[in-house]
Amino acid sequence: MQTALAPHYLDKLNPEQRQAAEHLGGPLLVIAGAGSGKTNTLAHRVAHLIVNGADPRRILLMTFSRRAASEMQRRVERLVAQVMGAKSGIITDALSWAGTFHGIGARLLREHAEQIGLSPGFSIHDREDSGDLINIIRHEMGFSEAKQRFPTKGTCLAIYSRVVNAQDDLDAVLKQAFPWVAMWGPQLRELFAAYVEQKQRQQVLDYDDLLLYWAAMMREPSIAADLGGRFDHVLVDEYQDTNRLQASILLALKPSGDGLTVVGDDAQSIYSFRAATVRNILDFPGAFTPPARMVTLDRNYRSTQPILEAANAVISESKERFTKNLWTERAATEKPQLVTVKDEPSQARYVVESVLACREGGTALKQQAVLFRTSSHSAELEIELTRRNIPFVKYGGLKFLDSAHVKDMLALLRFVDNPRDRVAGFRVLQLLPGIGPGAAGKVLDRMAESPDPLVELLNTAPPPRGSEAWPALLEVVQHLGQGGGGWPAELLRARMWYEPLMEAVYEDAEVRKEDLYQLEQIAAGYPSRERFITELTLDPPDATSDQAGVPLLDEDFLILSTIHSAKGQEWKNVHVLNVVDGAIPSDLGTGSTHELEEERRLLYVAMTRARDELHLMVPQRFYVHQQTPYGDKHVYAQRSRFITKAMLPLFDDMFWPAVKPAAISGLAPAAPRIDVGAGLLAMWKK
Repeated sequence: MQTALAPHYLDKLNPEQRQAAEHLGGPLLVIAGAGSGKTNTLAHRVAHLIVNGADPRRILLMTFSRRAASEMQRRVERLVAQVMGAKSGIITDALSWAGTFHGIGARLLREHAEQIGLSPGFSIHDREDSGDLINIIRHEMGFSEAKQRFPTKGTCLAIYSRVVNAQDDLDAVLKQAFPWVAMWGPQLRELFAAYVEQKQRQQVLDYDDLLLYWAAMMREPSIAADLGGRFDHVLVDEYQDTNRLQASILLALKPSGDGLTVVGDDAQSIYSFRAATVRNILDFPGAFTPPARMVTLDRNYRSTQPILEAANAVISESKERFTKNLWTERAATEKPQLVTVKDEPSQARYVVESVLACREGGTALKQQAVLFRTSSHSAELEIELTRRNIPFVKYGGLKFLDSAHVKDMLALLRFVDNPRDRVAGFRVLQLLPGIGPGAAGKVLDRMAESPDPLVELLNTAPPPRGSEAWPALLEVVQHLGQGGGGWPAELLRARMWYEPLMEAVYEDAEVRKEDLYQLEQIAAGYPSRERFITELTLDPPDATSDQAGVPLLDEDFLILSTIHSAKGQEWKNVHVLNVVDGAIPSDLGTGSTHELEEERRLLYVAMTRARDELHLMVPQRFYVHQQTPYGDKHVYAQRSRFITKAMLPLFDDMFWPAVKPAAISGLAPAAPRIDVGAGLLAMWKK
């Protein structure tokens, strides 16, 4: 029902979108199919709440990236402005509780830090820092010297994270997901206990702790009542990608479901390797009494009807799902293509020729994408693109924060904020010439024993071989510790200290400086050093190009991406590589029914990225990387089991290159027959 204030701003929504936007009262589940306008619907819902008197300061909006939250806020602001005019900016600026689960968790933990035994200045470790800390403990406990191969730091961290986020027992996680290290169960339990103890001693939290501590807070009745009562409305996007810990937090915030809205699509749940579970969205309606209201968005605004019919057929075979069949008014006669080729080099040549033909037809390269199950599947294509001088960008490459010089700068800021952060301290101290792990460890040991570690550092004599650069370090630490210059000028002061050290280490220091300048530009968008460090650690840009522009001089480029990285994106023309058993589904993803169902959803996600043209590639022979003790191998493949024989009429089923009619009829001249065996035998006969 439209309000008197807003007779028009919901008019562009279809009936189902409007039902979701106008819902009042109890819990709401919006099943939003691919391309159904869920972001637009969620933005209209938030705007509708504000227009009808909801306090924006009491609205909590959680998305899966800070960028998505910012885009949502911009859309809400535009919609509210249509109704409320000039004063809308003041109101929408108050929509301050919008961000990721981890980002919101970090803010709430700092507010309640002293109540739960934390220092308000706690540090947050990213995955690499967490791995480094586990590795230090792993070495100190002697596990790195074991006669049998002990799990690496990366594997240890993955196991720990899976246990925490899935809220499962260590032994069960090892059996299900890490069977090759199951014999180390007792030692891993001991390692993880020491890891938790060290984090608490150093006042550092990792990604998983932000959810663990938040969930623990919600088990305290007084804090749960305070946080639950703070927000009248809680809205969550991409709910199918949440794990059990996140679901428990959400249900503790709103146990009755009043004011709770979750949006997602069970058919796009593809992140179980991060402990996400499709059960959260499937079980949501029944978590409340009476059950949550469900609104299904099944009108697709992206793809043509033939593409949707093929995608619907694939997902209809799923064992358990919310029933929906996507439809669109975008009629077309061209079916998606199922292209069989001889091998991966042939696949690469077909894709390149198809992409170039589409470009000549008016579709820019950047409006086209090639998707694949794993990064290695694009190797042949990358060679062919390079040979043909076709520019491309591959998503899933080097992360912005993985570059050493950026991590050095952030380590300095973290160390000043929390001098007990041993990982950050090790990194900063070892930047100085002449200071190695031993000398750095002695300094940090003295700091750890002091009630005021920063004062202890400032009064510490320089290590014998690091005296030359020591005064400059103390000066910058003291300057930043006192907040000298204010934010973001502090980052400039840190860069002026760091640049001479970087120039002495890296031959490409001039190139790296550009990243540091870019870091300063990013910093200008944050109100404080603490918010900058926290949010950049929790929600880093995927690659340098996310913040610094496309890393190419060409005006156009083809997109290469894993299917996981492509979720939420769309392109006019999409090619999906290796749609064969062994790739989709992966030969590692067929061990159980739920793994196989996720592989099916992965193909569905890939197919629904296409707007106008979809090509599923079926190489008859493809390369399997390191699947046997004897190394890589070629295998003869069958079309993916997810494309059944009954579905073939939905595709334009073709071979490439096409066989010439003359060859089919037998009119082609026969190749000369060579008796190789006789020649070999003749070698031994005189």
